[in-house]
Amino acid sequence: MARAIASRYDRLMSALPKSPMSAEDYLAWVAERPGRYELVDGVVVAHAAERAAHAAMKGEIYVAFRDAIAKRGAPCHALPDGMAVRIGKTTIYEPDALVYCGPKIPPDALFLETPTIVVEVLSPSTGRNDHARKLLGYFSVPSVMHYLVVDPDEPIVVHYRRQADGALRTTILNEGVVTLDPPGLAVDIGALYPARA
Repeated sequence: MARAIASRYDRLMSALPKSPMSAEDYLAWVAERPGRYELVDGVVVAHAAERAAHAAMKGEIYVAFRDAIAKRGAPCHALPDGMAVRIGKTTIYEPDALVYCGPKIPPDALFLETPTIVVEVLSPSTGRNDHARKLLGYFSVPSVMHYLVVDPDEPIVVHYRRQADGALRTTILNEGVVTLDPPGLAVDIGALYPARA
């Protein structure tokens, strides 16, 4: 079985474009492809397979955001993974969850221009990237006010928040409530880890 998975991965990697792409070219290319990808400095990168804990955490985050939006009555919308965020002319990331505010985007949209909150769930291969390259990338988008990096294995949430002066503030939480203002949402850390409650 491991050999079959490795063979499938090799075929997938050989099918990725070899030439650098613009964000527009990437969006046209990815619209016709199954799977999850990102565009990093013009290079298409395939997402690795996910552990069950990673997938479950993405679901918990989406539900927590959806419930927080409903409780607050905020004019915002939560989306699970699959919605791309344009970072620049040659970079597009696909966070594990996000929140945007204002009118609903069209149902056929492939990317979001104005996320307010973006979330990445840690995996063994992405930790350094989530706290470095993606941190800088997400906060290069003017609408992003909060970036959460969530550990799927133990209750640790790193909350990066844009301050009024543009500086970033970092808070590490393992219990209590993470306050996301704007748009005025509150998420209980315990709700993200229901098996531990």
